[in-house]
Amino acid sequence: MTAIKYPPNVKADDCIILFDGVCKLCSIWSQFIIKYDTPQRFKLCSVQSPEGQSILKYFDMPTDHFDTMLYVEGNQCFYKSDAFLNVIRKFSYPWRLLYVFKILPKVIRNWFYDHIALNRYSLFGKYDTCVVPSKENENRFVKNKSKNNS
Repeated sequence: MTAIKYPPNVKADDCIILFDGVCKLCSIWSQFIIKYDTPQRFKLCSVQSPEGQSILKYFDMPTDHFDTMLYVEGNQCFYKSDAFLNVIRKFSYPWRLLYVFKILPKVIRNWFYDHIALNRYSLFGKYDTCVVPSKENENRFVKNKSKNNS
């Protein structure tokens, strides 16, 4: 029997959202997650962080340009509209209602997703550096396992 392999800094029951840490839209999304994910089932991880970079490498995703949010659930990875929909379906009413967009063909969903993602800096802006989590929210962010054990 072969043991299941997980990405670096990811455990079997983890639900991790990787986001662009300099994107203002992504920052708004992260704040939404922190505010409305009251059971705290999701952890956040900037793609620019060492932890985010190692997860991206594990899934053979680009580590130098970021055009999609990634959602990692254990050893599975979802991106583009599938990432958004898999996250939103875990929320309570009324947010879960957005999952209805799953009925649209993936090519159409991803076309809309790509148009927002590829224009996010011009539409919403960009920070010069990654936003650092506040003390009260730092437990919501992925930390390197070796840092956790020290």
